[in-house]
Amino acid sequence: MTWRNTIHTSKEESPNNLIHKSLKLLKRAAITTAALSAITFGSVYANDNTDLETVYHVYIGKEYFGAVTDKAAVEKAIEAKLDSEEEKFESIELELAEKLSIIPEQVFRAEGNNDSVIKQVTESVKAEAKAVSISFGGKPAVLVKDQQEAELALKKLKLKFVSEEELKELEEGTPDPAEDSKLLSVEISEQAQFEETKAAPGEILTADKAVDFLLKGTLEEKKYKVQEGDVLGSIAQKHELTSGKLLELNPGLNEDSLLQIDQEINVTAYKPLVQVTVEREQSAVEAIAYEKEVIEDSSLNKGDIKVKQEGQDGEKAITYLTKEENGIQVNRTVKEEKVTKEPVKYIVIKGTKVTPSRGSGSFVWPTNGGYVSSKVGQRWGHMHKGIDIARPDNLTIKSIDNGTVVSAGWDSGGYGNKVVIDHNNGYRSVYAHMSSISVSAGQTVSAGSSVGVMGQTGQSTGVHLHLEVYKNGSLVNPLTLY
Repeated sequence: MTWRNTIHTSKEESPNNLIHKSLKLLKRAAITTAALSAITFGSVYANDNTDLETVYHVYIGKEYFGAVTDKAAVEKAIEAKLDSEEEKFESIELELAEKLSIIPEQVFRAEGNNDSVIKQVTESVKAEAKAVSISFGGKPAVLVKDQQEAELALKKLKLKFVSEEELKELEEGTPDPAEDSKLLSVEISEQAQFEETKAAPGEILTADKAVDFLLKGTLEEKKYKVQEGDVLGSIAQKHELTSGKLLELNPGLNEDSLLQIDQEINVTAYKPLVQVTVEREQSAVEAIAYEKEVIEDSSLNKGDIKVKQEGQDGEKAITYLTKEENGIQVNRTVKEEKVTKEPVKYIVIKGTKVTPSRGSGSFVWPTNGGYVSSKVGQRWGHMHKGIDIARPDNLTIKSIDNGTVVSAGWDSGGYGNKVVIDHNNGYRSVYAHMSSISVSAGQTVSAGSSVGVMGQTGQSTGVHLHLEVYKNGSLVNPLTLY
């Protein structure tokens, strides 16, 4: 840093007049230009036998701080201050925000308050650095240290929303045809302008911090419509505000205010300083949902369903054009669509036949063949209330007539798995010792429909069906019904 210049005096004027005249001119220049370099007078003598001493008047810009006798001490203190500031900021070279002027004056007796002046100067001096301002639409947005850092910031701004590989392929025009997503463009909303300037070092950001600042943006006030379930606290949290700040933005509200649906509340939100628009072409294979067809069949009981054909999804190859702004998709259109696999329809047959719950009085045999192994009457000293049927062609047990299932489940009285059917015409039938049951209480059954499988649960000597029939509460021999 250069601190010295020299002004020579003229021999036609007296030394004292010349000194005062020069000092006045220099002070005026310092005040009007605020850009004086340090100046040193040459030695001036009052006469051939008298030596003059030198004092130095110190200015920062237009402000005068006083006189010192040691100019080097001032320079050293300023240099130390700049060095100290530079250590706080990586790769930033600092200089004084305002010019330091050290103006010499030769006097007969030099006096100065060195320590006090130097302390005031070092406390008052401010540093600045060369910087590059990045502007969008003519509005300065952020400061970085140089143009290289500015260009890096713009690249990193794009890389927030696309990959390095995508950006390289776009710039080189070499997209990978095998990729499902192809980058078509990535643009910053407004053209960036760079301008060299000077700024306080704390205002100068790295490329990464500049990107974060541009995307976060600045706070602006906006309106929010109250939705169902909203309270002041949830609205504040949703907009990154404290409840106190929300109340401050809405003077008409307090903590006990009752909010109304669609009521407008003042909130603040960050608005990005730039928008990065990304357009892509994306390919995908999507499922085509199969259709469902129901065919009614009057020969099937109502509630019965048979699957005639299993359904199967189809497939289609589809190409979308998408548009994103700062990572949020704002538009998607279909460019091309092609069916690659047709879906298979799901077809079911649904019964519509209404099963009457009232018995017809015409009874069907409860098993598929078989013989009566035991009849109604006394057996082993006890009354056998029904008939036992054994060795049928298969083990299916059928309802002897239309009716409603009264109960279906385990019986603790020795019947094992038991089903009771009310035929709603005075008759009631009981089926016992079943290995499994296929009906439930409250269900309507038709004559000949399955109610379970023959077994030997409960007190049974083998696999058989125990059938009991009652009419108006009185026991009836089932064999008299056929």
